[in-house]
Amino acid sequence: MTIKDIARLSGCSVATVSRVLNQYPDVSEQTRQRVMEVVELHHFRPNSNARHLKQQAGKRISVIVKGTQNMLFSEMVEKVQLRVQDRGMDAAVYYVDEDANEVAFALQVCREYKPPGVLFLGGDLEYFQRDFAPIGVPCVLLTNSAQSLGFANLSSVSTDDTAASERATDHLFSHRHRNIGILGGNWSGSQISYRRIVGCRNSFEKHAVPFDGERQCEPCRYSFAGAYAATGRLLERNPGMTAIFALSDVMAIGAIRALRDKGFRVPEDISVIGFDGIPVGEFSVPRLATIRQDTKRMAERGADILLDRLERKLPPVHETAPFQLLAGESVTVRRDWG
Repeated sequence: MTIKDIARLSGCSVATVSRVLNQYPDVSEQTRQRVMEVVELHHFRPNSNARHLKQQAGKRISVIVKGTQNMLFSEMVEKVQLRVQDRGMDAAVYYVDEDANEVAFALQVCREYKPPGVLFLGGDLEYFQRDFAPIGVPCVLLTNSAQSLGFANLSSVSTDDTAASERATDHLFSHRHRNIGILGGNWSGSQISYRRIVGCRNSFEKHAVPFDGERQCEPCRYSFAGAYAATGRLLERNPGMTAIFALSDVMAIGAIRALRDKGFRVPEDISVIGFDGIPVGEFSVPRLATIRQDTKRMAERGADILLDRLERKLPPVHETAPFQLLAGESVTVRRDWG
């Protein structure tokens, strides 16, 4: 009896069986029970390789990724892993739901596997403020700034989300749009989405245009399907809008699909701009206008800061990565201007 046999009999992948046998926390209880039922039925005993993996866990940094459908983070994970490997270490990657408490999950990982450090891709500052103190190893948060929290073992590398969102909204105003819909995100004050909304408000105020959140904003998850459904709701509530600012490229692409399915042309009828600069936006039709985050810099600096802190005692570091507006093809001048 091998792990492959266990996988076949339980209907799970070999990787999932391995994670169950090595007691990884990122496996559902239902899946864990299904695998263990097969293990007990056939009296399977893991070989020394599984024990070896357990012993090696404490030598790998942990990477906690917030959200399972965030294409920006998928791109960054690869860059982090390459940087870590270049410096002679390894990384174990865990995914949590975008609404989950990533800090509580990290604490569980630290207690079970004792990684030397943790790198978070995405995070809710409210969870960090409330739950981070028991984590004693060096940590780095990417895409959200932890500077205001004041933890001695928590660094961060992020984009200035407020300035970047203001720039994106300015771009729509420069194309004579005034009735602009805002799509996506969780607007809690501890969330990245909130700072992006603040940037939108700043742009509206600068252009002397009233901002009506009840009419113009529609929250949703960072997913194609979530944005698709939210765009329909936004159109019903604000049928006169001529442009949409989606708080991520994934949501922007979901919005474009929804608009087209409802008979609107993009950008001729409704312009759309996103945020992130993921590669798929360059190949969408039309090519997506967006704010490109410097994911390479954030990933590599995040890994370097964490590894540097493992090698010697250093104070926390908080850096801001640059952003760039990509004009794309999904924004045009409002047709009915003048």
